[in-house]
Amino acid sequence: MSRRVRDRKRLEGYLPPEGVPISFSIASIGARFGAQVLDIALTYGFIILLVYAMVTTGALPIEAMFALVMLCVFLIRVPYYILAELVWNGRTVGKRLVGIRVINAEGRRLTPHQIVARNLMKEVELFTPVTMVFTVDAMSGLGVLLTLVWVLAVLIVPLANRRRQRLGDMVAGTIVVDNPRNVLLPDLALSLPVQGSARPVFDFLPSHLDIYGRFELQTLEKVLRDPVKGEEPPDFGQISRTIIRKIGYADPVRPGQERAFLNAFYRAQREHLETLRLFGNRREDKFHSAPES
Repeated sequence: MSRRVRDRKRLEGYLPPEGVPISFSIASIGARFGAQVLDIALTYGFIILLVYAMVTTGALPIEAMFALVMLCVFLIRVPYYILAELVWNGRTVGKRLVGIRVINAEGRRLTPHQIVARNLMKEVELFTPVTMVFTVDAMSGLGVLLTLVWVLAVLIVPLANRRRQRLGDMVAGTIVVDNPRNVLLPDLALSLPVQGSARPVFDFLPSHLDIYGRFELQTLEKVLRDPVKGEEPPDFGQISRTIIRKIGYADPVRPGQERAFLNAFYRAQREHLETLRLFGNRREDKFHSAPES
């Protein structure tokens, strides 16, 4: 896939209410179609069960039952989409299963007005044309032509814009994106090898651990984690020499012991910062105020 095509499928620099810029992948047409099929199967499956119950019980005559079914189609379908996206923050059952969601195109919180607007437009874009297709035999030539133009316009609009917005998304100011799945990395302090009798032991004084803060600790954590495939492995020797010089560590660190030194320093630095935080002392980085001797 070329870089130009890949960039068209990404929403870069999206600024949510939390103020932290993030990027989203625009949901594909296939994913949206699959989610829509699942939602239709769910809503119309319930309607079919309702019709079956009325037919078997004979509670209503055929004419009244047909009118009731048409009413239920609207009263079940529309509230389902609106309530599902309100409760699950822009996701219906189909969207949850496929892994997509609706977000505000301007970065603000998704509002109930947007959800209602985009789903009412779905009646105009999707369900009304589909209903008219089934009655095409009773239409005049002009009616068939208008229906065809209507259907083609609804299909072309999401394909013709970069964000794949249908008419309802444009009216409501929303975008459908892939829903990122949270992946929690293992705790580095637990995954690092523990020093045994055959490994060098490094002891750190409070003066060694008072130099750095949370930012430097997180940077060291990224270094100690396994590098991403294709990236160059870090130079543990250069990193350990920089830390030794900065904190004034006097004990010798022999060649080949640099990774063990960094592992030990990470554990000690993390425990030190967590202890200070319990007493309200948050050290963000190395520029915090130096402690009094």
